[in-house]
Amino acid sequence: MKYLVTGGAGFIGSHLVDRLVEVGEVVVFDNLSSGKEKFIQHHFGKDNFEFINADLLDKDAVQAAMAGVDMVYHIAANPDIRYGIEYTDVDLKQGTIATYNVLESMRLAGIGKIAFSSSSTIYGEPTEVPVPEDYGPSLPISLYGASKLAGEGLISSFASTFDMQVWIYRFANIIGSRGTHGVIFDFIEKLKKNPAELEILGDGSQSKSYLLVQECVDAMIFGVENADENVNVFNLGCDDWINVSRIAEVLVEELPLDDVKFNYTGGDRGWKGDVPKIVLSAAKINTLGWKAGHNSEEAMRKAVKVSIAEYWNQ
Repeated sequence: MKYLVTGGAGFIGSHLVDRLVEVGEVVVFDNLSSGKEKFIQHHFGKDNFEFINADLLDKDAVQAAMAGVDMVYHIAANPDIRYGIEYTDVDLKQGTIATYNVLESMRLAGIGKIAFSSSSTIYGEPTEVPVPEDYGPSLPISLYGASKLAGEGLISSFASTFDMQVWIYRFANIIGSRGTHGVIFDFIEKLKKNPAELEILGDGSQSKSYLLVQECVDAMIFGVENADENVNVFNLGCDDWINVSRIAEVLVEELPLDDVKFNYTGGDRGWKGDVPKIVLSAAKINTLGWKAGHNSEEAMRKAVKVSIAEYWNQ
């Protein structure tokens, strides 16, 4: 089996590549705009591994990368929701248009299987929590969420029109080794500059569920191996949540630092497009046979420990 992983040098993508290299050939397609070569360099020189440094907006490069591929894992995207506030076309280009280019290249190459990393952000601010996969209407409040929802629409349409089989995964907040953005990374960077004070966006009550990156990868592969509809849609997460203030407390406990003052910017969300509370129902994939091995706080503490080891002394 030969896999193409877009965004394969990124946070989630590189962990997926680590798993796929064990069972088949892997081609990583990444422009390194947010991914890092060091995340995949331990595979360089392997006979079953290839790295293509190129952009998904380059249609010719995407088409060439499809040669001999059996399945695509489309992980590439703008990884930072807040980036879209300043650059309003970034999610359109790196999300929607890039996804179209992947699908069209698959069609031309005769490739019929794709797994897609979507997001809980497609639900917007749901009135039903935990949120099931059939919740609707989906009304995203961020440009990132809109792009992910558009990607889902393109993928399901290509599946129907061109007889593809697809797996769409709506992620909770994914955390762990090699993280390059998000709440843990932001808090560490702030505390490195001033260990006595920590700015916390919003009022600290924002609550979300968190999933370790290795468990996210496990779930993706499990779904591909065990769900056989033409269009398979799954939430990936755990059954509980943790708020931002508690995340700050866990980080301070693990560093450890004493007498850190928390300074809140106020309001019920960290930025425009931030959802104050989102918890996904993972009942569908749980019923299929996969379940997260850690709750949100357990996952957060493990991710905090590894992130401190990777970034605190840099």
